Amino acid sequence: MRTTNQPFLKLPGTNRLRTLPDGLWLHFSPDRADPYADILCIEACSSLQNLLDKRSRFAPSTTSLLAVCPVPWLLAPSQPNDPAPRWRLIRLLREEPQEALVLPVRDVRVLYGLKSRQYDGFARSQMPQAHEYFCPMEALIEEHGAENPAMRALLARASAAANFMNFPG
Repeated sequence: MRTTNQPFLKLPGTNRLRTLPDGLWLHFSPDRADPYADILCIEACSSLQNLLDKRSRFAPSTTSLLAVCPVPWLLAPSQPNDPAPRWRLIRLLREEPQEALVLPVRDVRVLYGLKSRQYDGFARSQMPQAHEYFCPMEALIEEHGAENPAMRALLARASAAANFMNFPG
């Protein structure tokens, strides 16, 4: 079995079928007694067939999903200019990890990037699932894409906090 130095997703009890999204953001629970991870996956789709394959991996089901954070990833710094290892920043571990951190996934959101011609047709004819978000591939790969107001608004809607009403004051 091939090992990886970045987080991946898997079904409980399996050691072969892994999902390694093109992008994976993990939000770790603040509670050590009941740990979990909420995830946002980014999937760049080169064709409609590729989109269908990737959508099937994240389709709602009764199956559990686990986020696996390998030891080398946990020991590495989260940013080049900050020497603090990731495991200290996520605050779930009391000491340096000796084995992978495996957490149940509580919430899944997926952002799919499609080529423009596929995006236009898909947006006109399909209805996304509640956990799905779509954008043109160019929005994912542009140099300052994270600063694009439309992309920022889309990602804000993908946040679990967006499902709750905020009261002023």
